[in-house]
Amino acid sequence: MTIGQDHDGYLIRLVDELRQYSGETEWVEYKRNHCAAELIGEYISALANEACLKHKPKGYLLFGIQDETNEVVGTVFEPYTKKAKGNQALLPWVSAGLNPNLGYEVYIVEHPDGRVVLFEINPARDRPISFRGESFGRIGSSKINLKQYPEKARAIWTRGEDWSAEICDGATLDDLDPEAVAMAKEQFAIKHPAQADDIAQWDNVTLLNKARVLKQGKVTHTALLLLGRAESAALLSPAVAKISWILKDADNRELDYEHFGPPFLLAGDRLQSRIRNLVVRTMPSGTLFPVELTQYDFWVPGSIA
Repeated sequence: MTIGQDHDGYLIRLVDELRQYSGETEWVEYKRNHCAAELIGEYISALANEACLKHKPKGYLLFGIQDETNEVVGTVFEPYTKKAKGNQALLPWVSAGLNPNLGYEVYIVEHPDGRVVLFEINPARDRPISFRGESFGRIGSSKINLKQYPEKARAIWTRGEDWSAEICDGATLDDLDPEAVAMAKEQFAIKHPAQADDIAQWDNVTLLNKARVLKQGKVTHTALLLLGRAESAALLSPAVAKISWILKDADNRELDYEHFGPPFLLAGDRLQSRIRNLVVRTMPSGTLFPVELTQYDFWVPGSIA
């Protein structure tokens, strides 16, 4: 994407800050010009994994930088028109090969010394990011396969953070759905009947703090997933908040579908109405009278606690 004028200065400063490192680091890679599509995917894997290990908020892949001198030399690389294997568009092809794909942004930066293409890459969470089945990392500026460095892979697995408990930047109490919050209050009172009178007097912040979906009054990802307005799901990007119901026939052909977004506290009942719960009949031992049961029990292990 090309950033508007308000952001041009920020991106130029960011490029200059990244050039201050003495040579490439584990989480920053410079390229003078474009490289093969396969290598771009491998670099994204490596930089995402190393950003996790180095506790960096992002990893960076920059085109148009001379890696020996860190000078801006410009690039003719066009990430939105370049093709990958099979004449596929580069960026969708790379994204399809990442697992999990936690997202990255591509910026065209018109630096005073030359045109720079900047990939800003989200760090790995909970597990290494692989590209086409292989996970990569870096030692200094050298790309490595994590198969040969199992200690690095282990460190990523054990360095996971609870994303759901993190505060969602930009989200406020106005992003919560009033009906979902009312349902949360009702369910919390059912869960804690001894406190019902007190709960009735609590404001929303007190309630949701005690339900542990807010952190000191600030909205977490959990709060948006369970209680957020449908339009507020965009604040969770690059994560996608969606439950999909799909009906298929015996030949696996899709007959119908519906997608459900936040607030998930209310979506469960809508989803339940879509599930065909057939009645089955069983003959208990020792009697000729059949017992009729539904195929599924409609219950969920857990609630607002």
